[in-house]
Amino acid sequence: MLFNSFIFMFFLAFLLPSYYLLKTRRSRNILLLVASYVFYGYWDWRFCSLLLISSIVDFLVGRSMYKSEYKSRRKLLLMVSLTANLGILGFFKYFNFFIDSFEAMIGIFNDNLDFLHINLILPVGISFYTFQTLSYTIDIYRGKITPTDNFFDFALFVSFFPQLVAGPIERAAHLLPQISTVRKTTREQFLDGSILIVYGLFKKVMIGDTAGRYVDHIFAHMDLYSSWEVVFALFMFSIQIYADFSGYSHIARGTAKLFGFEIMKNFEQPYLSTNITEFWRRWHISLSSWLKDYLYISLGGNRRGMNRTYLNLMITMILGGLWHGANWTFVIWGTLHGIYLAVHKFMIKGKKIVSDNKPLRSLGDILSFLPSNIITYLLVVITWLFFRVKGIDDISMFISKCSDWTWGNYPLRFMTILLGFTLITMVFDILEYITHSHVYFKRIKSRSFMFGLISTMFLSVVLFLINSKPLPFIYFQF
Repeated sequence: MLFNSFIFMFFLAFLLPSYYLLKTRRSRNILLLVASYVFYGYWDWRFCSLLLISSIVDFLVGRSMYKSEYKSRRKLLLMVSLTANLGILGFFKYFNFFIDSFEAMIGIFNDNLDFLHINLILPVGISFYTFQTLSYTIDIYRGKITPTDNFFDFALFVSFFPQLVAGPIERAAHLLPQISTVRKTTREQFLDGSILIVYGLFKKVMIGDTAGRYVDHIFAHMDLYSSWEVVFALFMFSIQIYADFSGYSHIARGTAKLFGFEIMKNFEQPYLSTNITEFWRRWHISLSSWLKDYLYISLGGNRRGMNRTYLNLMITMILGGLWHGANWTFVIWGTLHGIYLAVHKFMIKGKKIVSDNKPLRSLGDILSFLPSNIITYLLVVITWLFFRVKGIDDISMFISKCSDWTWGNYPLRFMTILLGFTLITMVFDILEYITHSHVYFKRIKSRSFMFGLISTMFLSVVLFLINSKPLPFIYFQF
């Protein structure tokens, strides 16, 4: 069930009044739990069994771990949780990938081998809810939280539909207390939530999907287009994925607010970052913080010397790339970001080396004339190539096209429209940055103007959806 579809609008229109009519916390939670499974089962009801298995395993593991006085037993129980959750994720997402990779490696010596391949359907959002439920058992093991005794509350924590399939990846310490207490949706929450939903739909449908149709067409027929058009498509993809994913996050946060919940922000104007470390503090915040807290720090973080720090960064980002998809292109994407982060860490720690080295100092003087946020953005755009392509052949095609610098014949008018949508996104982001609020619309003094603006955005989305097929969110594939 896509957020940018009429079926979701009808789903929400039925669920909200039903939720408000119920007065007890328990009845509301059960309704949301059932609704979350209906929402998830809309793609394929068989996926619900995996969601239920993860919920049962981690609920039982969490309680047993908390009651145990022996560290060895707690560690064993944690391994049960890790094995069960990562085993399910690994089987559905990476089985064929590793078989193909192993087959290719062995095929160098013997090309007559044929390994088992299974036609698997990747459950929607499995990477997201796996990380969310794992954080629960890990936090109990570390003594940061106490487990809940209510299975229905925990099952809702794992399956809460606004953030189930594409995040934000919530922590139990933040979401479970909201589930276990009586909630009352305030007028301000309802207004904020409605604005976030409309703005998220506008970013996704009017900006992300418009850019996406251009990007998809160009990348599917790169051989027919000039280098300028192909490179322009890559820059448009950077706009598409941001509008698409941040739009989803706005809708998720807005929908949660309608039910009295507050879930974390997942984006903080990432393309305004002045370095790559700052970018990862602003982009997909729930994932980057998860990787930092549960992987990077577990590997030793920056506590064991600079060389170990660089290695930990590389391992974390490579696995972060692999988390996104079972493809070597995602491994390359993660590797590049790992290199970027390691270089930035070196630049911070190695200022004395740079200041004492004339060639490096000269290079630094040259780079200092360029705005750091532009450099950071360009570095990120380079990595988006490996995120967007389907395989190594597409990378080769892109690089070969860049040797032919001709303008081509793609309609200038369409490019102008895309740039216009990009400008709109930038204006909203800058306003958001200045006001430090995702609901800066409320700061507009004229209520009639605000109502007109929101209504216009919503009607634009509805008209667009009527005349075109809704596109799935990019991160639904992960």
